Amino acid sequence: MTLDDLIALALAAGREIMAVRAAGFDAKTKQDGSLVTIADQRAEAIIEARLAELAPSVPMLGEEAVAAGRVADCSGRFFCVDPLDGTRGFAKGGDEFTVNIALIEAATPIMGVVYAPATGELYAGEPGKALAAKCHPQTSQFMEPAKPISARAALPAQPRIVASDFSGRNERTGAFITALNGAITHASSSIKFCRIAEGAADLYPRFGDVCEWDAAAGHAILRAAGGDIMLLDGSPLRYGGKNGDFLIHGFVAYANEAAKNAALGAL
Repeated sequence: MTLDDLIALALAAGREIMAVRAAGFDAKTKQDGSLVTIADQRAEAIIEARLAELAPSVPMLGEEAVAAGRVADCSGRFFCVDPLDGTRGFAKGGDEFTVNIALIEAATPIMGVVYAPATGELYAGEPGKALAAKCHPQTSQFMEPAKPISARAALPAQPRIVASDFSGRNERTGAFITALNGAITHASSSIKFCRIAEGAADLYPRFGDVCEWDAAAGHAILRAAGGDIMLLDGSPLRYGGKNGDFLIHGFVAYANEAAKNAALGAL
C-alpha cells in the first residue's frame, strides 16, 4: 500500500460525498449528540472496503464503525478514518468538510491524507514527503501536479495561530493568542493542520476534547512537513485509545521546536 493508494481512496470517498450532496440527504443525531448523514456512512463503507483489499491484515478504526459498536484492535498498526470531518457544516450546505485517512504505527501516524471535496484541496504525507494539490471539486481530477510543502523552520515575531471560527473565539484560545502576541487566522476541520504543514501558520491550539480520527491524518501530514503535535502538558500525542476511549483532551500543533517552546510558555 502506498501514499498514492490512500490519495486515490480519499478522492473516491470525496466523489461519493459530493454525489450524496447533489442528490439530497437528511441528517440524524447519534447517541453522542453529533450528526451523521448517509454521506458519512457511504464514504466510510467505500474506505473500509478498499483498505481491506489494500491491507487485509491491518484493522480500521472508523468514526461510524465505532458509533455502531465495531471497535478495531488498535494495539498494532491500524488505519484511523474520519470519512466526513465537519458533518455539521456539510449538513448546513457549507464547504468546510474533509475526508481524513491515516495509517498508525506504534501509536504514531506515519501516513495520511486530508481531502476537502467541495474546494478540491488535497494534502498528503508520509515520512520524508509532504504534498499539496488542487483537484476539481466535481471530478476529483488533479488540476495541477502535487507540490512539496514544508512547515516554517523558524518562529516569526508575530506567530500566525490558526483556529476554527468557533473554537478561535473561546476565552482560553484568546488568552493563548494574546500571550504569544499572535495573529489569528481561521480554517476549517482538518485543514488547520495542513495550514501549518504548508507554512501558512505556526500554531494550532485546541482546548477541549476531540476524537483521534479528527487529528490523525492531519498529524501525519504535519509530521511529514517537519512539525508535530503535543498534548497540553507537552507530552507527545499517541493514538490507539490508551485511556479506554479515543478522545484527545486538548493539544497544540506546531511548526517547529521554537513554536513548541513558545506554546509551552504560553500554556
